[in-house]
Amino acid sequence: MKKLLLSLAFCLAIPAHADELADANALLARKAVPEAMRLYTKLGNAGNPAAQQRLGELYLSGEAGQVDEEKAAAWFAKAAAKGNTGAAASLERIKARTAQRAEIEHWVKRYDGEDIKAGLSRCVVPRLPAVSKQNDEIDRIAARIEKWQTCYNDYIATLNAAEPLAKRMPAAIAALLTPAETAAATARFDEVLASAKEEARIGAKLALADIAAWRSATDAYVKEHNAIVGTAPSEERARDIEARKRNYAPSGR
Repeated sequence: MKKLLLSLAFCLAIPAHADELADANALLARKAVPEAMRLYTKLGNAGNPAAQQRLGELYLSGEAGQVDEEKAAAWFAKAAAKGNTGAAASLERIKARTAQRAEIEHWVKRYDGEDIKAGLSRCVVPRLPAVSKQNDEIDRIAARIEKWQTCYNDYIATLNAAEPLAKRMPAAIAALLTPAETAAATARFDEVLASAKEEARIGAKLALADIAAWRSATDAYVKEHNAIVGTAPSEERARDIEARKRNYAPSGR
């Protein structure tokens, strides 16, 4: 009879444990993280592998307050030792994060978009004189302006095609990021892209102002020059006038 009572008591203890785990999960679903953490910790210390895995996830993601990979690894190791395959996979993920630490830091904190901004440096804004008076110079500068405009338009198209910049991050690195790191990287990408577009816009605005000034001055000169040429006598007429001058000039004494 005693053995039967002990067996019944043991069987009753299992649902109680399961109920507490469900309570902890419900608390976490409601974003009551501190309360959920206390219950998960109680269950984890009692040897519940599911609670141990969840504690590892909370410490790794930073939901426990801040990212703590050491504590996360400790809880994952306990759960993995009890056969929890999810915890074992998470342990491998932590090892991969350690190996790729520099790469993760680059994308989350240091990425500056130089790989896309390099395209703008190839778009050389032509140096312009105040005014051009010769046709060959006008044609030469116009060709340079057209080349710059084509390069600039191609650069803007490249920037637009690069959105979202998150896709430039290697997938293997993206898979290792915590939610907080993913959010930080996304914010950084948005900032870098906005900066690149603004830099291009300001540079183009200054260049177009110089081009407009050159065109205005050059057009004015050409118009004035053509007006003068249009009122001048033709070459044949000029020879005729000169001949008449010679014919009517008084003879020398």
